[in-house]
Amino acid sequence: MSVIVIEFITLDGIVSDPDGSGGTPTGGWAFRHGPEAVAGDKFRLGSVLDEGVLLLGRRTWELFSRLWPGRDDPFSTRMNAVPKLVASRTVTDVSAWANSQVVGGDLIDAVKREPRDVVITGSLSVVHTLMAADLIDEYRLLTFPAALSTGERLFPAGGPPTYLECLSAEQSGAAVLARYRRAAGPA
Repeated sequence: MSVIVIEFITLDGIVSDPDGSGGTPTGGWAFRHGPEAVAGDKFRLGSVLDEGVLLLGRRTWELFSRLWPGRDDPFSTRMNAVPKLVASRTVTDVSAWANSQVVGGDLIDAVKREPRDVVITGSLSVVHTLMAADLIDEYRLLTFPAALSTGERLFPAGGPPTYLECLSAEQSGAAVLARYRRAAGPA
C-alpha cells in the first residue's frame, strides 16, 4: 500500500484555489491555461485509480461531488467508480457521489489500516496531517508556470524538512508533471 498525494501547484509551492472555486484573488491559476491543462488522467494514476481508494477532505469532496457525478467521459467514469473516503467530522450524508463513505475514527489509523493504495487529491489539511505522521510515500505534482506569493503551501514554512527523490518529470501542456518519492534524510 502506498499513499500518493496529487496536487496542482505553482512554482512557489502554492496549492490553494487552482480552479478559482475558493474565490481568492489569485484563484483559477491552473485553469487559465485551458481545460486541456487539467483534464483527464494528468497525474498518470492508471491502475492506481482502478484498484485504489481516493481520500478527500470535506471541502474537496463537496466540490468534487458537485462536479464529477454529472460527467460521463472515460476518466469521469473512473473517478465516479473509485471508492472514496471522506475525512470529515461534520459530513454524514455522502450519497451525492457514488462509492463515498466517511472515514470513521482516527484518520491516521484509517490510512494505516487501508489495504489499497490511497490517493489524496487537493485536501491540504488531510495531506498535512499525513505528512506530520510521515505517511506520504509519493507526490505527483503538476507544476504550473505561476508564482503567486500568497496562498496555502504544500510544504508550509516552519514545517519539518522533507527529502524527496525525483522519479520522473515530463511536460504536460503548460505544466510539468513531476513524481517524487520519499528519500532518506541527510547523512
